[in-house]
Amino acid sequence: MTQQGISLNKCPNNTEAQNVPVVSQFHLMSLSDDPEMQPILFGLFLSMYVVTVLENLLIILAVISDSCLHTPMYFFLSNLSWSDICFISTTVPKMIWDIQTQSRVISYVGCLTQMSMFIIFGCMESMLLTAMAYDRFVAICHPLHYTIIMNPPFCAFLVLVSFLVSLLDSQVHNLIVLQFTYFKDMQIFNFFCDPSQLLNLDCSEIVTKNIVAHFIGVFFGLFSTSGILFSYYKIISSIQRVPSTSGKYKAFSTCGSHLSVVCLFYGTAIGVYVGSTVSNSPENCAVASLMYTVVTPMLNPFIYSLRNKDIKSALWKLQKRTK
Repeated sequence: MTQQGISLNKCPNNTEAQNVPVVSQFHLMSLSDDPEMQPILFGLFLSMYVVTVLENLLIILAVISDSCLHTPMYFFLSNLSWSDICFISTTVPKMIWDIQTQSRVISYVGCLTQMSMFIIFGCMESMLLTAMAYDRFVAICHPLHYTIIMNPPFCAFLVLVSFLVSLLDSQVHNLIVLQFTYFKDMQIFNFFCDPSQLLNLDCSEIVTKNIVAHFIGVFFGLFSTSGILFSYYKIISSIQRVPSTSGKYKAFSTCGSHLSVVCLFYGTAIGVYVGSTVSNSPENCAVASLMYTVVTPMLNPFIYSLRNKDIKSALWKLQKRTK
């Protein structure tokens, strides 16, 4: 790809850099160039997006409408559902529009905005899962002090901290990309503005910016996973002290849905990372990215509604009210 006679598949030298225009747009990768596949992909992702939004909205409405669900666990769940809606909305509507219009172009500002929103809600989901793990830890390990510790102001504070930490992570990446002067290429080998893709396009010889960006991402990731692992370590240790088998099952069953969502979220994210490291195919990496950007937000409400009697009951009551 060239622009004003200068190749953009490599970094320009000092002479060429003076003639390189300011970047105004990027080109996203298509999941398939087959014309016959376009209507199928359009219908598939449109239906998945609509189902995801409706499922998560139902969870939010069920929690709001049923006073029995006005507890810390379901407060975090409703925020997780809201985060899932925002997370999938940062990538899929643009992808659906690109499939329909056969356009793969995204503006520079639009790309940075999409990257920022992707980091905010992706990080926020991770932080909320950590808060939910802490909630389960307090409920099982300190049941007598549960209502005192997990009071409404503290729960709201945890959600606020989750958002602020996610915003900080996003702004760090945003500020680093804004400092890029030149890019190796205008082609992003994914269906959205993947932060790692943008960082790899930097032509700067100073690697400090990339190191800082990756360090911030790893730090927040390790903070979340460490919090979850520590909470479940304490939970398992506490459950092992329960004498009866039925008591152990009852205690751990309250963590089943959360643990399933944690495994799905981090499992797909790790799978994408390992896949991108092992495979050099951009198509395989893009397909793997669909797992945590599209499939995970769609399955989260299904997991909670399938394994949770309270959610099922609330959804049933909500359905009866609408009749």
